Amino acid sequence: MKILVLHGPNLNLLGTREPELYGRETLADVNAALQVLAGELGMELTTFQSNTEGSLVDAIQDARGVFDGILINPAAYTHTSIAIRDAISAVQLPVVEVHLSNIHAREEFRRHSYVAPIAVGQISGFGVNSYLLGLRAIFSHIKKGL
Repeated sequence: MKILVLHGPNLNLLGTREPELYGRETLADVNAALQVLAGELGMELTTFQSNTEGSLVDAIQDARGVFDGILINPAAYTHTSIAIRDAISAVQLPVVEVHLSNIHAREEFRRHSYVAPIAVGQISGFGVNSYLLGLRAIFSHIKKGL
């Protein structure tokens, strides 16, 4: 099973950007924890981070026929990007959306997700564990379909 993990804008600043909100773990820490869990589950992961919407859209489109699913933290694009939503819809791969913070307990504008309605599910508010729970969720979802 091959999973693409996508990290949206500003996630490259994890560990230093608002640590009281996002924690002290870096993006490298997140990716390392995901790789450990993927190994335990017998999965292969590819991780990619971009601050640009078009690069994320390209990565989603390029995933078709290569990956079995996508784990995505669209970050700020969660609330603004119809292009990312449309790319996810177009490739017809299962997607789990994750967020480090609880987006539903934050500012009103952060409570809407363009991705959630077309995702298998959304996990938010558990810090790095949101990613790990998301990886387990997409693994289970894909395994059911095999």
